[in-house]
Amino acid sequence: MKLPVLFVLFITLSLNMFAQSNSDVPTIPIDEFINIIEKDSSVIILDVRTPAELAGPLGKIDKAINIPIQELPDRINELKPYKDKLIYVICRTQNRSFASSQFLNKNGFNTVCVIGGMTEYYNKKNERR
Repeated sequence: MKLPVLFVLFITLSLNMFAQSNSDVPTIPIDEFINIIEKDSSVIILDVRTPAELAGPLGKIDKAINIPIQELPDRINELKPYKDKLIYVICRTQNRSFASSQFLNKNGFNTVCVIGGMTEYYNKKNERR
C-alpha cells in the first residue's frame, strides 16, 4: 500500500519540478536575491505566506508586502502601484511563490520567483552572521 502512494508522490513532485523548470517564470537564486535587497532598498518583495507563517521561526523580510496566495486573486489590485516594477515573490520554499508569479505574470505583472524561499533566506542569513 505504501509503494503506490510513494510512487504517486514521486510522480507529482517530479511533474511539479519539470513544470517549474520549463516555465516562462523567471527565477533568482537566494544568494543573488539577498545581494539585491541588501543594496537596493526600493526592491518590491511580495511574500505569499500566511500571517501565521510570517510570525513563525523563519520570520519575514522588512518591507515585504504580505498577500497570502489564497487571497491573491481578490487582492491583486493592491499590487497595481507596482505593475511597472519588478516584483520578487517569495514563500516558504518556492512552490507558492512560483504559482503566484505565474498568476501575476498572466495578469500583466513582472515577477521573479525566489528559489528556496524563506527557508533558504533564513539559512543564508544565519550563515553570514
